[in-house]
Amino acid sequence: MSKEGKVDCGRRRLVVATAAVGGAGALAALVPFLSSMLPSERAKAAGAPVEVDIGNLESGQMMTVEWRGKPVWIINRSKDMLDTLPKLADAVVDPKSEKTMQPEYCKNETRSIKPNILVAVGICTHLGCSPSSKFKKGADEGMGGDWLGGFLCPCHGSTFDFAGRVYKSKPAPDNLEVPPHTYLTDTRILIGEDKKGA
Repeated sequence: MSKEGKVDCGRRRLVVATAAVGGAGALAALVPFLSSMLPSERAKAAGAPVEVDIGNLESGQMMTVEWRGKPVWIINRSKDMLDTLPKLADAVVDPKSEKTMQPEYCKNETRSIKPNILVAVGICTHLGCSPSSKFKKGADEGMGGDWLGGFLCPCHGSTFDFAGRVYKSKPAPDNLEVPPHTYLTDTRILIGEDKKGA
């Protein structure tokens, strides 16, 4: 107010304009700061579920897809492959995946929802190497004569059967991880999401 008791409108407008400009500047600085806290598109994609078509995966074949930066194996196990599993129950550390946190649907001999399809993260549980497939029985692939087929970790020699179960007396402490997954149809799997609950 001036000495005569009148409001100085020019001064009031200046204060309001200054406050508005300051508020807009603060908001302009705050928006990029807050957006930097949101996950990037790459981070969203890295954690997003992956849909896989297994319609052309023939019996005895394996395919690899990427989920969260990890290789995920999908194996359409043949009858011969499945027949090896009961024979190895005493040779593996955790035959039904009861000692580690795994989805309920893998706590069985085949470690799978559908007996013939195995979905497993292809990373050794010892130090994170990726095991190689050694599907042929016997010494054909440099394994022992009693080898029934499965996987060999080239880093420290851990061996896994066709259910991703680790053999006893090997460096790897646990079976291969079974990621959360669900069947959308008979030939489509969604890896990374378990609609029925683990």
